[in-house]
Amino acid sequence: MSQEAAEKGRVRVVGTAHVSEESVREVEETIKAERPDVVAVELDEGRYRQMKGGEPDDIEPGDLLRGNTVFQFIAYWMLSYVQARLGEEFDVTPGADMLSAVDTAEEHGIDVALVDRDINETMQRFWSQMGIVEKLRMVGGLAFGIGDSRGVGLAAGVVLGVIFGPLVAIFGGSVGIGLPLLSRVTGGVILAVGVAAAIWTFGASLLSAEDRLVAALAAGVAIGGIGGVGFGLAAPAVDLLGSFVVRVVGSMAVGIVGGVLVGGVLGQFASTFGYGEVEDVEEFDMSEMTDTDVVSAMMEEFRQFSPGGAAALIDERDAFIAHKLVALRQSGANVVAVVGAGHREGIERYLEHPEELPPMSSLTGTDGGGVPWAKVVGTGISLVVVGFFALLALSSAGNDTLLRLFGAWFLVNGLFAAGLAKAAGARWSSSLVGGAVAWMTSINPFLAPGWFTGYIELQHDPVNISDIGTLNELLADEEKPIPDLMNEMFAVPLFRLIVVVAATNIGSIVASALFVAYLLPLFALDLGGAAGVTQLLFEGAKNGWEILWNAIG
Repeated sequence: MSQEAAEKGRVRVVGTAHVSEESVREVEETIKAERPDVVAVELDEGRYRQMKGGEPDDIEPGDLLRGNTVFQFIAYWMLSYVQARLGEEFDVTPGADMLSAVDTAEEHGIDVALVDRDINETMQRFWSQMGIVEKLRMVGGLAFGIGDSRGVGLAAGVVLGVIFGPLVAIFGGSVGIGLPLLSRVTGGVILAVGVAAAIWTFGASLLSAEDRLVAALAAGVAIGGIGGVGFGLAAPAVDLLGSFVVRVVGSMAVGIVGGVLVGGVLGQFASTFGYGEVEDVEEFDMSEMTDTDVVSAMMEEFRQFSPGGAAALIDERDAFIAHKLVALRQSGANVVAVVGAGHREGIERYLEHPEELPPMSSLTGTDGGGVPWAKVVGTGISLVVVGFFALLALSSAGNDTLLRLFGAWFLVNGLFAAGLAKAAGARWSSSLVGGAVAWMTSINPFLAPGWFTGYIELQHDPVNISDIGTLNELLADEEKPIPDLMNEMFAVPLFRLIVVVAATNIGSIVASALFVAYLLPLFALDLGGAAGVTQLLFEGAKNGWEILWNAIG
C-alpha cells in the first residue's frame, strides 16, 4: 500500500441510539451526503443475516450437547430484553439505525463492512471477565429480584452455607448442634418439601405460577419450621432415615439457613448505609441519548456495576471496531461508520492514536485470558474422589466400606443429575440415562452426563433452526407475564434441550461437591475420624507402592 493511498482514506463515525428515530434519519442523511466508499456498521455476520431476515448458522447437535450455544441465547436474551423495551417505549424497531445504514448503502451501491466482534464471543468474554462479586450480584438479582448489596449478600450466604455445612456435621456437637437437633431440622426439611410440593402440584388450577411459587415457599418454610423443628411432627419419618442421612440433611439445612440469614443481614446493613446501591436513573428525552454527557454517564454507571463486564462489552469492542476501521482507512477507503453512541468516543480516540490499539489477538478468543476455575475445581474433585477410592481399595478398610462409599457416590450423583434434568423438563428415559452415567462422568473431566441426557432427548424431539426465530418472537412480547413466557419458551425444543443439558451437568457438579464436602467427612467419622482415615490412606499408598515395585522388579 502506498503512502498516497493511506492519506486518501478517512473515517467519519456516526454515534446512534439503537432505538432512536432521529438516529435513523441522521444515518440516512449522512450516507447520502458523504457518499463514502464503505459503510461500516456495528454488526457481526450472524446479527446481520438475522436483521436481513435470514437464518442463523446451522445448529450442530454436538455443540448443543456440549453447551457451546448457551451464550448465544444469553446474548439474544439481553439484546432483545433491553432493546425491545426501549423500542416499545419510543415506537421504533430495535436496530433500525443499523438496518437503515445497510439499506441506504445498498440503495446507492455502496459496500457494507461488518466490523463488530461475534456476539457469542463477546458474551463469553463478558462472563469470564466479570469478578466474583459482580457474578454474585447478578445471581442475587436473578434469584431474589434484588440487584444491589442485598442480592449479593443472599447469594453469597447460600454459597457460604453450603461450604460451611460440613463443619456443622463434624463439629456441631461441641456447640450444641448434635444429632437430636439435626433430627428436628431434618424433619423440618421433610415437612417443608412435602408441603411445598403439594401446594405447587394442587394449586395449579387456583393460582398463577408466580403466586404458587410464593405460597409453596412460604407455607413450606413456616410449616417445616414450626411443625418439624418446633414440635418434631416428622420424627417417625426421620427415624427411618438413619443417623448418617440425618447428619447430611440436617447439617446442610443448618448451613444454608445460617448462611442466608447472615448474608441477608449483612446485605441489608450494606444497603442501609449505601454500599452497592444503584442510583435511580433520571428521566431524559430520546433526543439527548446521543449527547456525550448522557452517554458517558450511562457507560460510567455500567462500569461501576461491572468493571470486568464493561471491558468486554465496551472497551474491547471499541478497540476491535477501531482495528477494522483503521484497516479500511489504510486501504484508501472513505468510510462512514455507524456505531452505538456509547462506542463513539472510544473508537474516535483510537482512530486519532492508532498506535495505542491493543493487539488484535488480545481481543479475540473465548477464554477471556482468565483461569478456567470451573474446570480446575471439577478436575480437582475428580482426582480427590478417584484417589480416595483407590487408596481405600488398597487398604484394609474392607469391601463393605467400599461398597457403601460407591453406593453413596452413585446415588448422590444419580439423584441430583436425574432430578434436575427432570425438573428442567426432560423425559423420564432421558433423566434416568443421565442419572445412571453421572457417577462415571463426574470423575472424567472430558465427559458430561448432560451429553447423554441430551442425546436421548434429541431422539424423541429433534431441534430445528426455526426454533431460534420462535424464541426471538417470544422474547419480543414484552407484555407477556414472565411465568407464561417461560412456559412457552420451554415448549420450544431448542430452549428445553439447552436447559435440560445444563441442568443435568449442574446436578452432577453439585452432587460431586456435596459428596466431597459432606459424605466423605461423615464416612470418615465411621472409620475412626481424621486419624483413622489418614492411617488407611497411608496404608493404601504403602500397599500400592509395594505392588508397583514388585511389578517393576
